[in-house]
Amino acid sequence: MQITVEELARALGAEAVGDVDQLITGPCEPAKAKAGEIALAMDETYGEDLLRSEATTAILWPGADWQALGLTAAIFAPRARYALSGVTAVFGVEPDIAEGIHPTAVIDPTADIGDNPAIGPFVVIGRNVSIGANTRVLSHTSIAENVSIGKNALIYEGVRIRARVRIGDDFICQPNAVIGGDGFSFVTPEAGAIEVARSMSQEVSGGDSEYARINSLGTVVIGDRVEVGANSTIDRGTISDTVIGTGTKIDNLVQVGHNVKVGKHCLLCGMAGIAGSAILHDRVILGGNAGVMDHVTVGANSIATGKAAVLSNVPPNRVVMGNPAMPMKASVDSYKALRRLPRLARKLDELQKQVSKTGPTE
Repeated sequence: MQITVEELARALGAEAVGDVDQLITGPCEPAKAKAGEIALAMDETYGEDLLRSEATTAILWPGADWQALGLTAAIFAPRARYALSGVTAVFGVEPDIAEGIHPTAVIDPTADIGDNPAIGPFVVIGRNVSIGANTRVLSHTSIAENVSIGKNALIYEGVRIRARVRIGDDFICQPNAVIGGDGFSFVTPEAGAIEVARSMSQEVSGGDSEYARINSLGTVVIGDRVEVGANSTIDRGTISDTVIGTGTKIDNLVQVGHNVKVGKHCLLCGMAGIAGSAILHDRVILGGNAGVMDHVTVGANSIATGKAAVLSNVPPNRVVMGNPAMPMKASVDSYKALRRLPRLARKLDELQKQVSKTGPTE
C-alpha cells in the first residue's frame, strides 16, 4: 500500500507540512525508519532516534522543528495515541479470507446469511441463525441455533457462540473465545460451606451432599461495536441475560460470569474476572487481573487498577486499587505502612530490651 503524506494527514484530521506529495508505504518506529516509511515520533523523546535514522517523513509532537530533524515532510498530531489509532486503521492488514461461503462450511438451511458474506473452512452455523451483511467468519468457528449477529462482524478462528446469543453490529471476536457457555452455578440441599463462610464463621464443614446444577436458562446480549479478546469467556445468564453494553472492549483471557451486566464503553483488561450478578456501569475500567466479587456494583467512570480485588460496591468516579480494593490514596498509604512494619518491629524490640535492662521501679 502507498499513500501520500497529505492523504494520511487528511485521514488523521491533522496538519501536514513540507513535501506532502511524497509517498509512504507504512509506519515504523523512529530508530528503524527508512526512506518511504513514516516514523511515529509523537513525543520529543524520540528526537534523537529520528536524527540517527534514515526517515524523511514523520508524525511529530506539536511545535517540533521538523526541518532541524532532517525531514522533508511531517504531520503534526496534537494527541499522539489517538493519531496512532488512525494510522493503524489506514495501514491495517485485513484477514485473508475469500468472499463467499467455503465448500466445507456446514450451514443449516434455515440460517439467514446477509449479503456479501465471507465464511471460511469448517465453519458450522446452526438452525435459525441470523447473520447481517458483510460478516466475515474464519475457519473452525461454530455458531449454534437461534443466534443473531448484526452486520459487519469479524469473527476469528475457533470462536464458539452458543444458542440464542444476540450480538449487535460491528462485532469483533478474537480466536477461541466462548460466548454463552453455562454459568458456574451449583447448590447443595442444606447451606453449604460457601454460605457458611459468607456469614463470617471461623469454621466450616464440607458436608457430604452432592452439588446440584443450576441450569443457565438466559443467554448473552451484546451491543454494537463490542470487541472480545482471544480465549475470553462470557457466561449466559441463569434466568435473566448476561449483558455487554455498546462500545465495550474485552481483552484476552477475561471471564465474565453469569448474570453480569456490563455497561457501555467499558474496558476489561487481560485476565480480569467478574463474578456472577456483578454490575459494571458505563465507562468502567478493570486493569489486568482485577477481580470483581459477585453481586458487587461498580459505579460509572470508576477504575480498578491491575490486580485489584473489588469486594464491595464502588461509587462512581473512583479509582480503587489493592486487595481488598480501596481508594487509591488509602491503598498507597496502607502499602507504605506495611513496608514500615519491619522497622517498627525492630524499634519495638529495642525498646523492650531497654525496659528489661532498667528493671522495675520502686
